[in-house]
Amino acid sequence: MNISTHYQVHISRDGQLRIDSEPQVVPDGVDPSQVVIQVLHIEAAGSGLPVLVQVQDDRTNSRFDMQVMPDCTTQAPGTPAVPAGPQPGATEPQQQPISLFDRLAAAQAAGRAHDFDTAIPAADAILQQLTVEQGDTAAATLEVAQFRADLAYLSGEYAFATASWTWLALAWFDRLGPGKRRTQVAAQNAAQAWMQLPLHEAEPLAPDLVSMLLEVAAPERTATMRAHVAERLGQPSN
Repeated sequence: MNISTHYQVHISRDGQLRIDSEPQVVPDGVDPSQVVIQVLHIEAAGSGLPVLVQVQDDRTNSRFDMQVMPDCTTQAPGTPAVPAGPQPGATEPQQQPISLFDRLAAAQAAGRAHDFDTAIPAADAILQQLTVEQGDTAAATLEVAQFRADLAYLSGEYAFATASWTWLALAWFDRLGPGKRRTQVAAQNAAQAWMQLPLHEAEPLAPDLVSMLLEVAAPERTATMRAHVAERLGQPSN
C-alpha cells in the first residue's frame, strides 16, 4: 500500500499532544487521540492516500501504528485500501461545516509555510470563536492565543507578540500557579519579542513587561531578563 506521509505522535501522561514534536491544541474534554485523527486526516484527504501514524501514548504505556484515511477513519497498517469513489451527497447544496480542528490544522499548515495572509486571519477567527464559546482564559483559548502570538513573531509583528506573550504569561500563571513551564516560556517569549522592537516602540511596552516578569516568578528568576530590559532603556538595574 502507498502511504503518503509518516508521523510520530507522542501523548504524555498528562494528555499533552505532539505531532512530529510540534505541540497541538487539545480542547478541554477532548481525547488527544481524536485530535490526532482530525489533524492528520487533512493530510490524507489532500493526497488521497493514508497517513501512517506511529503513536506513543504514555498514559497507557503503549506504542502502536495506525493509518489515518482520507475519509477520517482509521485502520491498522497493511489493511487493503478501498478506492475512494464519489462521496454521497457531494453534489448536494448543503455541505458539512468545517470543524474547528480542521480550521486550526489548516491555519497551522499555512503558518509553517509562512503564508501569514492565510494563517493570521484564520487564527484570529478561531481565537474569537473560542473566546466566545469557552472564555478568554480557557486552556484551548490560551493554546490558540499562543499560536497567534507565534504568528505575530514570525511575521515581524513584534509589538503584538510582546503584548500577547505578556498577557499569556499572566494568564497561564493565574490558571496553573507559580513555577509552571508554560508560564516561564511565555515570559521568555515576551521578553524576546520586546528585544526585537525599535526603542521608540519598545519603551511604552516596557512597564507591563517588567511588571509581568516580577509577578510570574520569584524576582531572582527573571533578574537577567529585567537587567537586559533596563540596560536597553538606559536605566539602572535593580
